[in-house]
Amino acid sequence: MSTMASRILACLLFAVAIATVDCNLEGDVLYSWKTQLLDPNSVLPSWDPTLVNPCTWFHVTCNSNNSITRVDLGNAGLSGPLIPELGLLANLQYLEVFGNNISGTIPAELGNLTKLVSLDLYHNKLSGPIPTSLGNLGSLSFMRLHGNKLTGTIPASVISLITTGRLRIL
Repeated sequence: MSTMASRILACLLFAVAIATVDCNLEGDVLYSWKTQLLDPNSVLPSWDPTLVNPCTWFHVTCNSNNSITRVDLGNAGLSGPLIPELGLLANLQYLEVFGNNISGTIPAELGNLTKLVSLDLYHNKLSGPIPTSLGNLGSLSFMRLHGNKLTGTIPASVISLITTGRLRIL
């Protein structure tokens, strides 16, 4: 093989390696979350970080660019926390984690999910305040948080989503 062909091959391999790392960021986020969850009903065995992307995982939906748009884990029997890294799922539109035993606080980083349409965290064991950062979710139509142990008042930024945003169910 010529030197020029070797360089081109090396550059292509490097580009593929970079693209693979980029594409797996979302998978890494979900896998990191999986490692912190107890899954007594074995709903997450397909969440395998060695796969090309998480779009083949059960309970995950992606768009045509293989970016996660939906996580459906309602009534799955899961225990553990929500993790701040979930805020890195830039194209997430639906986070459906209702009816589990999710505990801890709602991470402020969920306020980075500006494409979120539905945030369903009801009937869990979440505690602490509702983060004011959730007021950043201008695309949000549904925010269901009832059936938790949340404290404090609903932040004004979240209430303003009703008057200035699309929020219809709070």
